[in-house]
Amino acid sequence: MDKDMVDDMVDTQESVDWNSRLADEGRWQQARGRIRQTWGSLTDDELDSARGSWDRLVGVIKEKTGEAADAIDDKLRGYFR
Repeated sequence: MDKDMVDDMVDTQESVDWNSRLADEGRWQQARGRIRQTWGSLTDDELDSARGSWDRLVGVIKEKTGEAADAIDDKLRGYFR
């Protein structure tokens, strides 16, 4: 494999990585808005602390609202589709 082909592959991999990160950020921001609409008692700090951990997010919502974890999980999955 020549150097140009390797450089092209590296550029493509980096582009895909950044696109994935941007998509995830956008998806999080959209879902975060829906989460705030559904569970308005959650604060930005609580949501920020739970970002990146599904279990933590479910736990924060459960603790704050008393809603069943299964019900929370089902609603969240709909937001991240």
